[in-house]
Amino acid sequence: MSIIFKRHSVRKFKDEKVDDKLIENLLKAGMQAPSSCNAQPWEFIVVDKKEDKEAISEMHRFAKPAAGASHLIITIGNLNRAKVIGMIEQDLGACNENILLQATHEGLGAVWLGFHPIEDRTLKLKEYLNIPDFCIPFSVICVGWPEQESETKLRYDESKVHFDRY
Repeated sequence: MSIIFKRHSVRKFKDEKVDDKLIENLLKAGMQAPSSCNAQPWEFIVVDKKEDKEAISEMHRFAKPAAGASHLIITIGNLNRAKVIGMIEQDLGACNENILLQATHEGLGAVWLGFHPIEDRTLKLKEYLNIPDFCIPFSVICVGWPEQESETKLRYDESKVHFDRY
């Protein structure tokens, strides 16, 4: 469980490219996630061109880290593959978390930028990346070598734990 306690959001990255093999490891981890009815409805767009990262960083005010990342992994839900449409967000959430944990394991920094379900954000991403209508652009995960090391704070709060009933 130690990798879970080391993971944290990294928004500033060194100007150093991440090897394609490491990106592939992140994608493999994402695809290993559980999904409703084992539908595995995910697809990915990997972005590493500077102009594309900068354009995506301007799509909403919290997307600024995209410009400085080595790579962006856009996670997409393919509605044609989903067996239970209402579960696709959970499937993609599990996929994203696997990617983030693998990034930590590899010594990389990463941050999950939410796009879905905010319509103006998803429409900008769909248009820019030519994502078809049967797909939902769920998130952008920024990946790179962290600019600085930082410690993760333990978030456990027993006041939020209830037994048997609320």
